[in-house]
Amino acid sequence: MTETRNVIIIGSGPAGHTAAIYASRANLKPLMFEGMTRGGIPGGQLMITNDVENYPGFPAKITGPDLMKAFREQSVHQGAELRTEDVNRVDFSKRPFRVWAGDDNVEYTAHTIIIATGAQAKWLNLESEHALKGKGVSACAVCDGAFFRNQDVMVVGGGDTAMEESMYLSGLCKSVTLVHRRDSFRASKSMQDRVFKNPKIKVVWNSGVDEVLDVSKGEVTGVRLENLKTKEKTVVDVTGLFVAIGHTPNTDLFKDFLELHDNGYLKTKPGTAQTNIAGVFAAGDVQDFVYRQAVTAAGSGCMAALEAERWLAANAH
Repeated sequence: MTETRNVIIIGSGPAGHTAAIYASRANLKPLMFEGMTRGGIPGGQLMITNDVENYPGFPAKITGPDLMKAFREQSVHQGAELRTEDVNRVDFSKRPFRVWAGDDNVEYTAHTIIIATGAQAKWLNLESEHALKGKGVSACAVCDGAFFRNQDVMVVGGGDTAMEESMYLSGLCKSVTLVHRRDSFRASKSMQDRVFKNPKIKVVWNSGVDEVLDVSKGEVTGVRLENLKTKEKTVVDVTGLFVAIGHTPNTDLFKDFLELHDNGYLKTKPGTAQTNIAGVFAAGDVQDFVYRQAVTAAGSGCMAALEAERWLAANAH
């Protein structure tokens, strides 16, 4: 077994890398496992984001992969050790905490853990949808809505997120078509009322997306809907499709040890990155189901690293 590390960071999105930068500068010599556990990709959701215009410091915009490349290079420059491996198992039942990673399932130990495994948007799982991700198909209106100013767009979903995305887009776009599989929304009554009163939002009930057009052109030109009751198919001309059917936090590894919200996200003590286990911290979208932005993830990564540093100082080993 290798030496016990001061801090192990699991995950490599904005939260993980910001934590690595701060921990490195505090001379904690962090070890990061980049493989976004269970199906994600190193770098997180920004790796499937084309243009980022709302991250501070980049007035001329930057691509998601380029932004994450800069994050990664800064982590390495500050001295973080990065391993492009998935974490397979953890044991937080006693200290030092144990982590098993890589194809050989090597065991590592650490005095503190920072979890930054993020969350994954739920998709409709259509070939045309995947082919046009970043080319008119998005799972984040706040991230990408500005690219569709004065255009016609569509939102799919029926919960609060779909209502929020529709309202946000209505402030930017010419029109918003909100599509839902059922004949009533599950969103809160207040959110529904706002949507129904908005003249820019048209609701299409009992319908699902059959195909996103047009893959051959490499851009969204419309969406073919199917009425789930009558089976009738219609095409709605839009230039953007926003899928707002929820996110899945990457928490499977930790659910035996850490407290979760009912929606599966890690619980942290309000205003901190602290989980229910002292010395284990969580940052970024794995514990944030409200904001879900790169800049807020980075901020919480900073919080986690500072708290880990203070915890280590107070619990000298």
